[in-house]
Amino acid sequence: MRCRDFGGAFTYLLRGNTFCNAQTANVVLLGLAVGAANWKQARYYLIPISAYMLGAFVSELCPNPVKHRLRIRWESMLLAIEMAFIVGLGFLPESAPVQISQVAINFIASMQYNTFRQAQGTPMATTFVTNHIRQVGIGLARELRHMNREDKSHRLAWRKHVCMLLSFFGGVVAGTVLCDLWSGKAIWATLLPLAILEGLFLKEDRSLGKENLERKPHGH
Repeated sequence: MRCRDFGGAFTYLLRGNTFCNAQTANVVLLGLAVGAANWKQARYYLIPISAYMLGAFVSELCPNPVKHRLRIRWESMLLAIEMAFIVGLGFLPESAPVQISQVAINFIASMQYNTFRQAQGTPMATTFVTNHIRQVGIGLARELRHMNREDKSHRLAWRKHVCMLLSFFGGVVAGTVLCDLWSGKAIWATLLPLAILEGLFLKEDRSLGKENLERKPHGH
């Protein structure tokens, strides 16, 4: 998650002042453009929306062929694809059209959101925090409601959402600092955590039997 919000800071600060992790704002801006009969601007907003839709489309079709032919999980392949995109984005000159970075990050953010849907059994979004903020509010209400009860099991999910929210915030802060220092090359800072995760995933893939490798992830 921290890598994805780093990407949000990256595109906002260096690539056109846009957020590419979710599409609500782009749909709103598309509606505003259509309402104002600004067709050129409307076509512009269709590009990131289409890239996001394509990411979901690809991430739905690819898991089974990857498992059957490469004997690794789709999640492992996705991390490798994401790292390849990040390497390429870091090499783009500052004069390159910002739409290249925007479309690429829209695409991989959509695949990540559609692929990683849970964390330790708790439904999670790894590319935006709206639901995490909502869940923190719900958790506080439950804490008040159950204040005099011994059962505090609701705290487990609440802590997970707090951790995800703090992780997202930390990624944005790190992205802001590193973008100021390294400009476009700052995106490469996300390669280290992704590489660590990739190593862990591939290690687990090798230890999984055929039945476990074929098993559909929770939440899908």
